[in-house]
Amino acid sequence: LQAVVTHRCLQATSTFHTTVFQSDSNRTCVVRFGRQKYERMYPVLLVRPDGSTINIRYKEPRRIMKMPVDITTLSEEEKKIRMRKREPKRAAKQKLDDFEDDFKVDDYSKFWKKK
Repeated sequence: LQAVVTHRCLQATSTFHTTVFQSDSNRTCVVRFGRQKYERMYPVLLVRPDGSTINIRYKEPRRIMKMPVDITTLSEEEKKIRMRKREPKRAAKQKLDDFEDDFKVDDYSKFWKKK
């Protein structure tokens, strides 16, 4: 009985709705989410260098993530192949085609001369 009386007195004195006596479902739908970061984790398939796979949760929506290979453990041939793949590819120079035209301005100058 005493708890009910104090609860009613507190409700009568508080004029703002921000002071809530109990945490219930109404409070959670009105007030913001309590975290500082709103992060959503997405299921991602992680592929290890040896080919094994693990299902993990990641902050960006991706299907597959591949872990980098440690270059120090590779043989010399594999190192050279991987380093060659990392180099920027050179674009082939485009050859500009020169078109021959037999256009003569004098043949068409009669169309824009005033009479």
